[in-house]
Amino acid sequence: MAKISTRTTADLLTHIGIILSLLAVLFLGFFFLYLPFTTHHGQTITVPDLSRMNTSELEDFLNDHDLRFEVSDSTYVAGAEPLTVVAQYPKPGFKVKAGRKLYITITTENPPMIPMPKLVDQTYVSAQYALSSNGLQMGKLKYVPDLAQGTVLQQLFNGKEILPGTRIAKGSKIDIVVGDGLGNTMFAVPDVVGKPRDEAEMLIRGSNLQVGTILPVEDPEKEVGTVVRQNPAAKPGATIRVGDVIDLWVVGPVENDDTQ
Repeated sequence: MAKISTRTTADLLTHIGIILSLLAVLFLGFFFLYLPFTTHHGQTITVPDLSRMNTSELEDFLNDHDLRFEVSDSTYVAGAEPLTVVAQYPKPGFKVKAGRKLYITITTENPPMIPMPKLVDQTYVSAQYALSSNGLQMGKLKYVPDLAQGTVLQQLFNGKEILPGTRIAKGSKIDIVVGDGLGNTMFAVPDVVGKPRDEAEMLIRGSNLQVGTILPVEDPEKEVGTVVRQNPAAKPGATIRVGDVIDLWVVGPVENDDTQ
């Protein structure tokens, strides 16, 4: 029986060792050299802040940073330059791989048309909230004589009344007219001189007027508590407006009345 030579076995093992070494080198080179080079493995880029940047300059800017972008949404922002970035994902400062796509929201050139909300009969504060929540702006505020204090009486756009539901550009300014709580009804000044204080106050309040300052005076000929003077005075032809104030001069010491 022939024997295998020692030299032949050693050569075989040497060849196997060389082959295994080459395979190991190729394996390590593929994962630690080729893949990192082609996929930028381990290389990160800090996401820049794109806010207020126009889309016309965005592509070149991101190419310089080895990044890409895609417009995912658009919105109208009053006063903002059209086609500029207002939001982005990922946010500025995040670490991402080179070649990563950034998703941006840009401003539109034309505002969308929205229905005008109903402001009439609402309070001034409620009207402010309704305008803000619907993307509209508060314009001029005008007070007019009306007993409905703080209540919206009219809603105007460009000087003309605008009805609820009318389509209007988002961001438009709406003027409102609000009642001042006084009213505009004029009538003769009630005469309370010579009357007892409590009766005078009842007459004033019953006329939709307000009792103003009560001032004490001395008059030994008049009974204590009698009204001897009022302002405005009830002269012939004198008129007063609903909600106005009448001051009184009363004989004797004056006690504060917390019910006024």
